[in-house]
Formats: sequence, structure tokens, C-alpha cells
Amino acid sequence: LMTDRHIKRLPVVDADGTLKGIVSRADLLKVFLRSDDELAAEIRQSVIRRLFPLSHEAVKVTVSQGTATLTGRVRDHTLIPMAERLTHSVEGIVDVHCRLEGLPSA
Repeated sequence: LMTDRHIKRLPVVDADGTLKGIVSRADLLKVFLRSDDELAAEIRQSVIRRLFPLSHEAVKVTVSQGTATLTGRVRDHTLIPMAERLTHSVEGIVDVHCRLEGLPSA
């Protein structure tokens, strides 16, 4: 829409209409210019390895057209919701399918 109307920048305002900043077309597009492989690598490094240092190798991360899928079993099942939230926060990720499971108790 911005391209169709030859708009290069838009104001960003809060609920009261107070100017908070300016966003450009380039700002909006740059997160979608990252490859799926780059996104998957970032998720593996910044999310999975940090949250699950003992079981990160058991987690498979795939990204297809910006949608991340996390599968596998992890030791600390309580961190699964956080892994999903952090994956959502990676710039360029548009959706997350979290299929992580906790390891069975001994």
C-alpha cells in the first residue's frame, strides 16, 4: 500500500495520537529479507541453546516462509512457553508452531 501510494515514511503514534517515531518502508521490509536458514540459526543460538543447554541437541528448528517449527524433547518442560514467546520475538518470524515436549520423569 505504501508503494502504491508512493509513501516512503509514516508517523508512529500512540493511542492518544502523540508522535512516537517515524517508520520507513525499508524498516518494515528488512525483517522479511532474512532467509529461513538465517532465522532458524538465530532461534537455535539465541533461544534453544540458552534455554535448554543440556538438551538443545534434541530440538529441531525449521523455518519455512517465516514460520518457525520447534520439535523435540527438552529436560525442563516449564521453559517451553518461554521458548515459544522468544521465538515469536525473533525479527522476521511471523508464526510459531511449538511442538516441544518435556522428557518423561525418571
